[in-house]
Formats: sequence, C-alpha cells, structure tokens
Amino acid sequence: MAPEIHWTTTPVTAGLLRGALETERTEHGLLPHRLPAWARAQCADGQLAMAESQPSGVRLAFRTRATAIELDTLPTKRQYVGAPPRPDGFYDLVVDGRPAGRGTVSAGHVLVVDMMTGGSEWRPGRPGTLRFTELPEGAKDVEIWLPHNETTELVALRTDAPVEPAGAPDRRVWVHHGSSISHGSDAAGPTGIWPAVAARAGGVELVNLGLGGSALLDPFVARVLRDTPADLISVKIGINLVNLDLMRLRAFGPAVHGFLDTVREGHPRTPLLVVSPVLCPMHEDTPGPSAPDFRGLEQGILRFVPMGDPAEVAGGKLTLRVIREELARIVGERAVDDPRLFYLDGRELYGEGDAEELPLPDQLHPDAATHRLMGERFASAFGEGGVFG
Repeated sequence: MAPEIHWTTTPVTAGLLRGALETERTEHGLLPHRLPAWARAQCADGQLAMAESQPSGVRLAFRTRATAIELDTLPTKRQYVGAPPRPDGFYDLVVDGRPAGRGTVSAGHVLVVDMMTGGSEWRPGRPGTLRFTELPEGAKDVEIWLPHNETTELVALRTDAPVEPAGAPDRRVWVHHGSSISHGSDAAGPTGIWPAVAARAGGVELVNLGLGGSALLDPFVARVLRDTPADLISVKIGINLVNLDLMRLRAFGPAVHGFLDTVREGHPRTPLLVVSPVLCPMHEDTPGPSAPDFRGLEQGILRFVPMGDPAEVAGGKLTLRVIREELARIVGERAVDDPRLFYLDGRELYGEGDAEELPLPDQLHPDAATHRLMGERFASAFGEGGVFG
C-alpha cells in the first residue's frame, strides 16, 4: 500500500507563471492570457479570443523539494460536429530543464463547433486533476507546460513539499509572434511546438505570441510587442493574410512598415527578425481565401483547399511568393538604417526539399515531426553566427 501523501496547497498566482502577459481571476481560479485586456478589447473576433486564451508557451515555474505534484485545472475542450472526438491536451513536466513526464485532464468545459454553419454550443464542465509522482529527491526547478491548444483555468496546486516561485531567468527573453504554426497547430505537445523546441535548443526564455488564425498585422498586437520586455523579437508574417484573403498588395507594404515602426518605438535596438511564410504549396501561387474540405471529416481528416484564382494576383491579391518578395524588399530597405533588423525566408525552416518526406497533412499545417525540424533549424539563429547570436 502506497504511503499517504501529505499535501501542501500553494495559491496559483501570476508569480508562478512564465509566458503569460496577463492573468484573469475567474470564479474557478486563474486564467492566463497571452494578450492584455486592453488589446483584447480592440478586437471582437472569436477566433482571436480563443487563440490568445490558449496558453501556448505558458508554464508554471517553481522551485521545490516535492516528489509529488497535483494540479487542478478547468480546461475548455473543442469538439467538431461530424468529427471524432479530439484528444485531450497534454501537460508536459520539465524538471531541471529535462522532460520528466506528461499528463492530461479529461474533465472541463466543451465547445462544440459546427464548421458547416459556423455555429457553436457551450457545454459547462467541472475541473479535473493532473498528478505527477516519483519526482527526484532534493531541490529542483519544475515547470509544467500547459496545453498549447486548450484554454486552461488553473484552480489549485498541491505538492508534498513547499513551493517557491522560480528565480528570475538568467537567459535572454525571446518574444515571438506568428500564426497557428507558431501557436502549435498539430504539434505533439506544448514543449513540441516549434518555438519551444527552438527556445530550448537555443537557451532562451520563450514568450510565445503565436496566435492561431490571427497573425494579421493588427496594430494592437504591434503595440503589445512594443510594450513587452524582450532581448530578442521575431515576427512571422504571411500565411493568415493569404488564407483569410485579408488585404491586397497596396495595403500590405504600408501595414508591414507600420507594424515594424510600432515595435521599434519600444525596442529601438533590439534584434528584430522578420520571418516569411514556410512552404505551403497550395498558396505559393494561388491566392486565398482557403476553405475546409469536409469530405474526410467523419474519419477525422480535415484538409484545406484554396479558393482564389492565380489570375487575381495581377489585381493585387496576395500569395506566399508575393509576400516573401515584398518582405525581403521591405526589410532590405529598412536594414540600411536599422542594422539590427533581419530577414529569414521561411522556406529555410520548411521548404521544397522537405515537402515530399513531410507533407502538410491538411495542406496548411505541419505535423509533429515538422515542428521539431523547424525548431531545430530556427535554433541556429541563437548560436554563434546567427542573427540572435
């Protein structure tokens, strides 16, 4: 019979979190946000609200001698009408910088989405409990990375030894903004998203502002980047502008300039890397919008198809090839007076040579293996000779 565990309850506060820009006290606990309230108030888009509340890159970080940990959370699951149930989001345990376990919480709210009609139904649920045991003896630094794809309210933290917040990181802080690919799309878990892979390999502290479906050159996001402490900044621009068919070439260039100008107001000399889209064959030369193809939904297969016409490029519609050319031109011109501004062609992270071995399963998002590959490749930016080196 296992010995009884004598639990110590520690209030979950913002001081135990890394990677969140703000927290909200709810009736159940603490909800991490990746955009502050003033920024959220400037956009009523439900997609953005869901994306920023999903704690991609957010982790509990503390120091303890505990060998057992329990965490009560209230996640929000997503289900899609006509599709098989989605797997529960993962919580990744990291001890002294090394992976040490993984778990899930099956309870929680459920948001049922009908992709055919755009409607949704909210089904309230209850908190559940995550448990890690048999941790190594002695004082150690513990991180619990929250699911990158589930909004997660933190209800209670219990350990069999006292907890104190982790000390201030002695690493450079990297703030990254991008689309659902940076958010995590189909990564294997929260430490498997490509920015987390890159941050770990590069020895930097990640603040992930990858926002699924929402990397749209929004001015309020630029102001968030401007106001967030950072030693290194990267912005990955392009795919959402194409697959939402959001703007034309005439608007794109000035919008990029304005976005970068705003970031530079708060970080005039911080290394700033502009990353163009990774390869996405369906939108290389065909503009958006893109739309879901529901024919395989019952088998859990969802793919996307382009709805634009290549002939429309002449009228100013954007493709990924057009965006890369424009971003390279803009950064090249600005870098004359801004020597800490850099450009990376996203195809260096995932390009033509990778597509045959690692095709995009839904035509739009990379799989878990591709996330690892992208993260490992991006990590060279932090090394000697890299733009962040």
